[in-house]
Amino acid sequence: MAEFYHQPIMLQEVVDGLQIREGGTYVDCTTGGAGHSRAIAAKLGAGRLICIDKDPEALAVAKQRLAQYDVTFVHDDFKNVLPHLHGIDGVLMDLGVSSYQIDTAERGFSYRLDGKLDMRMNPQKGISAAEVVNTFDEREISDIIYKYGEDRFANRIARFIVETRKTKSIDTTLDLAEVVQRAIPGKYRYTGGNPCKRTFQALRIYVNDELNGLYECILAGIDNLNPTGRMAVITFHSLEDRIAKNAFRYAEADCVCDKRQPVCTCNKVSTAKIITKHPIVASDEELNENPRAESAKLRIAERK
Repeated sequence: MAEFYHQPIMLQEVVDGLQIREGGTYVDCTTGGAGHSRAIAAKLGAGRLICIDKDPEALAVAKQRLAQYDVTFVHDDFKNVLPHLHGIDGVLMDLGVSSYQIDTAERGFSYRLDGKLDMRMNPQKGISAAEVVNTFDEREISDIIYKYGEDRFANRIARFIVETRKTKSIDTTLDLAEVVQRAIPGKYRYTGGNPCKRTFQALRIYVNDELNGLYECILAGIDNLNPTGRMAVITFHSLEDRIAKNAFRYAEADCVCDKRQPVCTCNKVSTAKIITKHPIVASDEELNENPRAESAKLRIAERK
């Protein structure tokens, strides 16, 4: 197995923000290379850490790196697990893709490296990105790119994909990257970063079903925290950050009735306090060492 490397984003800010209690129970929803997990476990003492990841390669590495600690490993999507965990003191959701996944060509996440077009975090389950671009109809592909990539050229990119596959299947990451680059009008092709970024993001989100149920999972995780337990969520793009922000706001709210109503009828009770009124972002020093942290936002909420 290649070296599973992933530099944990805002490591100290996460550890400080969770206010880790010695002897407590903590959940790392996206263990990855165990960077955050190892820092949490080191402060737990006789506590317990639950590490979840849908990527079997990530879990294999995490088991090695956390062998000295009391850790429970779960191979699953955290959205299937977290709602059923009760009496926990802290939860971390690092929603980013690991550097290992991006930089390992055969995993199919990168538009810069040539590899089989896959993008599944769990290669044993679900459909690949290649299946999407080669079998879905033009409207379906366009909807995916627009909804999850927020790309204004979604229709054009979908049309170019469908035209290309009439004569040649799109099997590799560079096959797709070449089609997307051709689809973007010339004057926009070299502005705002790599033109493939949004399409690859959209396919990754769709293939891994990253956003479906995330809002409900965050709320369930907050509800399952012990009093003053904390949840930390790191997001990397506007879609997931909006979900995290809205879930935290709902948990904090005392009432969600229409403001025009003279009397509250929802009986909503505030269950959390938002600690980060504005999201924490990576320091200049961290950005110099890890440019991939540029879009990261850390939000923290505390159970009442």
